[in-house]
Amino acid sequence: MGKLVSRRDFIKSGTAAGLATATPRILFGEAPTVLLTNSVKPVVVSSRNGNTRKNGGPMTCIETAFDMITQGADVLDSLIAGVNIVELDPEDSSVGYGGLPNAEGVVQLDSCCMHGPKKRAGGVAALEGVRTPSLVAQAVMETTDHHLLVAQGAQTFARNMGFKIEDDLNTEKSRGRWLEWKRRIDPKHYLDPARRAEAGYRAGLQMVHDGLIDPDDFWGTINCNGVNAKGEVCGVTTTSGLAWKIPGRVGDSPILGAGLYVDGDVGAAGSTGRGEANLYGLCSFLIVEEMRRGQHPKDAGLEALRRVQKATIEKRLLNSRGLPNFGLSFYIVNAKGDHAGVAMYAPSEHSTYAVCTENGATFRPLEPLLEGSPTD
Repeated sequence: MGKLVSRRDFIKSGTAAGLATATPRILFGEAPTVLLTNSVKPVVVSSRNGNTRKNGGPMTCIETAFDMITQGADVLDSLIAGVNIVELDPEDSSVGYGGLPNAEGVVQLDSCCMHGPKKRAGGVAALEGVRTPSLVAQAVMETTDHHLLVAQGAQTFARNMGFKIEDDLNTEKSRGRWLEWKRRIDPKHYLDPARRAEAGYRAGLQMVHDGLIDPDDFWGTINCNGVNAKGEVCGVTTTSGLAWKIPGRVGDSPILGAGLYVDGDVGAAGSTGRGEANLYGLCSFLIVEEMRRGQHPKDAGLEALRRVQKATIEKRLLNSRGLPNFGLSFYIVNAKGDHAGVAMYAPSEHSTYAVCTENGATFRPLEPLLEGSPTD
């Protein structure tokens, strides 16, 4: 009898425990609420040119990428298909075909891509002759054990992978801009290397001031990051680099942690602007780590910009206010789909980044760290 009572008591206590943990809806005869894992609203973010170039097609970079993502395509495949539009557009002189060349008139391209779910990455630097370096970077990621191939080695790899190699990626427009730069300042006229570099940079900025070069193209790049409904994050950055750079110069764009960094569990960040400043602080990595600690994408990006400001102490890199005399922007998304664009300065109505969601493609204002402009 004792065993029977103990069993009855056990059942009664178990029932009571079940009732204690039941929802009020169940107790009052209502249908139970089914708890589902929160899905992420897909989003694609990029630098401004991700929503300004179509290269004769119906959609921009971010529209193309978002459309593919929402139809179930791999996130990185989608982002690269998007940036290919900009790489192939001869009107964008900051990326790919028709990008502004180096000091010798040669177009050298850099790119990096990272796949969050696969925990893999690939990049190319100082690549000549291939219009779509982002695809070569993806091939490095998918078919080799390496992260970065450069210069002739990168071109040989691209040729072996079946990419078309062209003798010259200049367009009439990009070559004309280079010739104008040479006309304004031929470095061979200067015996002092320091003066040569400074004069060449000044000539480039003067061409921006004269309206011959879009400011975005002088520093130009495109970064594009995205997340799908599963929370899978990827990113890609591709560029022709700083206009009139020393041949062989590699900026931040193809470097993991600088021009791009993705952690599939956390989010992605990429950049445009002065690559050397970003390289010094490995800011994209820093941003992702700040998000890992719980920071919102905007706050994480502003923290990286503060680090850059603090590290900028050379007089030649400071304006009359003692602040950085260059631009630097970051485009950020976390694994939940929250996003932000931040910049050292946001001096005009064009200081925006591009976003595509289920509501379509649009521009959002960049959040500036500092007031005014870099030339103040």
